[in-house]
Amino acid sequence: MNASATLLSAVVRPAVEDRHWLSSDHCAGPVLELLHALDWTVVGTPEANVHATSPDGRVYIGWLPEDPAAWTRNIVWRVQVQPTEGVSWVQEFGTDTPAKAVAGFVAALVAHSPR
Repeated sequence: MNASATLLSAVVRPAVEDRHWLSSDHCAGPVLELLHALDWTVVGTPEANVHATSPDGRVYIGWLPEDPAAWTRNIVWRVQVQPTEGVSWVQEFGTDTPAKAVAGFVAALVAHSPR
C-alpha cells in the first residue's frame, strides 16, 4: 500500500469515537467563540438569534434558530459575503449541520483576511 492510500483510508474511515462532531449539536458555541476571538461585532436578539459582522463589514454571519423564514427553508446559519470586487454570495447551513463544521467553514473563509 502506498502512502497516499494509507492517508486516504485514515481520512475516509475515522475511528468511531472520533465521529461525535459529525452529529449536529444544535448550538452556536464553536462559531461564536471563533467570532469573538476574531473581534467581530456580535449582537444577540431577544428571540435568541445572533448576528455577527466582520471588522471590515464585508461578512455577515447569522445564527437563526428562532427566525421563521430560516426555519421555513430548513436553515439555521447564514453566511453572506460582499467581496471588495465581484458579486456578493451567500452560503446557508441546515438545521442538522454541526456547529463545528460551520466553524471550520468560517475559519477557512477568514484564514487569509486581515483582522
